[in-house]
Amino acid sequence: MGLSQRLARYKLTSPEGRQAVDEGLSGGAWFRSDIPRKRMKELMRRCDEHADKDTALWLGSMVATGAVGATAWATGHKWLAVPALAAYGTLYGSAADARWHESGHGTFFSTRWKNDVVYQISSFMMMKDPTTWRWSHTRHHTDTLVVGRDPEIVAMRPARLARIVANMIGLIDVPTGFKQMFTRASGRLSEEELTFIPESERAKVYRTARIWLAIYGATAVTSIATRSMVPALLIGLPRAYGASMLWIYSLTQHAGMGENVLDHRLNTRTVYMNRLNRFLYCNMNYHVEHHMFPMVPSHRLAELHEEIKKDCAEPYPSMWAAYREIIPAILKQLTDQSYYVRRELPPGAAPYNEPEPTPTPVEPDTISA
Repeated sequence: MGLSQRLARYKLTSPEGRQAVDEGLSGGAWFRSDIPRKRMKELMRRCDEHADKDTALWLGSMVATGAVGATAWATGHKWLAVPALAAYGTLYGSAADARWHESGHGTFFSTRWKNDVVYQISSFMMMKDPTTWRWSHTRHHTDTLVVGRDPEIVAMRPARLARIVANMIGLIDVPTGFKQMFTRASGRLSEEELTFIPESERAKVYRTARIWLAIYGATAVTSIATRSMVPALLIGLPRAYGASMLWIYSLTQHAGMGENVLDHRLNTRTVYMNRLNRFLYCNMNYHVEHHMFPMVPSHRLAELHEEIKKDCAEPYPSMWAAYREIIPAILKQLTDQSYYVRRELPPGAAPYNEPEPTPTPVEPDTISA
């Protein structure tokens, strides 16, 4: 099977997706640790206080670093502008993704309109249409790493290494984001998007694309009129130059792990991180916990971790420790797509929830895209 055929398996319109539905992998019964009902209700309780402080610190830091960076750039003090804009870009192009994720789940704030406001702002920053990605992310949780069903698989088998590296500075995602905006603004969706966006929601997608293009257009006009890069350095470009941490965090989630399984302990990682990374990443380093119980707010995930760790493999002690496993696993999958990381569970843990083995199908000559 050629490279293009192997990657075609991941398309939402592929035969693998239909096969996953037929075999019960899509929408299947996932393993969840047993937690007393009363304790679970406590962990799921939302509150505004934590998210208010987090959002104030996030946006306040953006205003401060953006102001310093823009002023220094405009006055020719590049030595000060570069580090300030690097911090601003990370808050915009990486930390915004975590806020997009949390507010999209509706668990960040207890007040609905606050979730909606942060979701809209962070969606714009990340060039992720809020309607499209709400449905896409729902599918990701329903069918995590199910081939042909999950639209958010980053490290495929084999991984597109050049694409991953290029996206560290947005070289793929940003042009693709603009292309999608123009397509949606014209009233069209891709073939894959049509598989998960309800018809009743599609008008919102078209309207959002038109508004966003107007904002980016105004930013470009202002930059040209003022003969200054500053407007673009604050709006739009940070999605590219600030995206590196987004990818460093994202690859720790599922890269090199199991596909077509119904147990998040087989396809997801929990990685211990320091306080700064947990702030930027909204505690999503507790990723097994988040996937197992996605309605638990991010600031309660450390507590949830203590409740389920008896059933889980040891967390990775650091990002470096995780990458010492991820990089060799991805490289091995370049030649052996059947390989994946499988970690030992502690004594007394509930066994892995694994599907019954099925006969290997005869490989077809071609696979439709």
